[in-house]
Amino acid sequence: MNDLRMSRYARQTLLPQIGPQGQERLRAARVALVGCGALGTAIADGLARAGVGFLRIIDWDVVELHNLQRQVLFDETDVAAGLPKAVAAANKLARINSEVRVEPVVADLAPRNAERLLDEVDLVVDGTDNFETRYLINDVCVKHRRPWVYGAVVATYGMTTTFLPGQTPCFRCMLAKKPAPGTTPTCDTVGVLGAAASVIASLEVVQALKVLTGQMEPDPPLVFVDVWEGVWEVLALRKGERRCPACDEGRLDFLTAREADRVVELCGEGAFQITPRGNGRIPLERLADRLGKVGEVFRNDYLLRARVAPYELTVFADGRVLVKGAADEAEARGIYAKYVGA
Repeated sequence: MNDLRMSRYARQTLLPQIGPQGQERLRAARVALVGCGALGTAIADGLARAGVGFLRIIDWDVVELHNLQRQVLFDETDVAAGLPKAVAAANKLARINSEVRVEPVVADLAPRNAERLLDEVDLVVDGTDNFETRYLINDVCVKHRRPWVYGAVVATYGMTTTFLPGQTPCFRCMLAKKPAPGTTPTCDTVGVLGAAASVIASLEVVQALKVLTGQMEPDPPLVFVDVWEGVWEVLALRKGERRCPACDEGRLDFLTAREADRVVELCGEGAFQITPRGNGRIPLERLADRLGKVGEVFRNDYLLRARVAPYELTVFADGRVLVKGAADEAEARGIYAKYVGA
């Protein structure tokens, strides 16, 4: 380890849990982070400052003003520029630690690309805000025996654990069925405290460092924290009597659903993201000319945003569309078909 590197990580390598050898393992490590919001920005910041050598940040979304309350890598200049979160985060991390190679991926993790985007990494870390993506991450990691760190936060509480495929229960063992829409709280319905996200993200970073330095315990517990109430619970995860469709039977239902359009209701502002089947790209310049006749249009190198009252559409070149203002999935699909084309 050269003198500059020793200086950067001096306080960390003093820890017996890390030391010079552990620091070199972190430098050689490769991590994929899915989601770059409240959890993801704090996780990315922690991993980059700790010296993880390669970090792939996968996020489809764009920085908006309401993100700044809790998403720690962004500022008002990112909002004004309409930057994708993955790009804005990579820009900021490059100024924090130029030794870390950060690969921003402006994409929705979907069945058609999940194996490719989560390939060639040692660990996957969850910074997402929806169940469907977590089930998809679980399918890929079960299939490829890749460890992943789970985390979730809403209101003032959150939880986290680490899944070690082939060794521990998987996410689908813990939550056999995806909750029905509207049955679980979201940040749109109950809000989210930035400090709660920071706590859960910090715990995820610790678990990531344990995995990457070879020190993860064989049976990682599920940790639940409510920062407002001062509640901290550590729960053992055990496989139930029923066989798991994913890790016991090899049914990777979320990974194999490759053909249908994917519609995800997002956490915040009644928004829906539509990812169309196939891999067709959208010519943003041509679409901007068309939508400019019916509403206000903004475009940069990454996306097109159109305000067609009472809706707002954000269109990415790969065909994904974020629809805000729709009451339900059916209305979102209709707006997509009307203004973008299905």
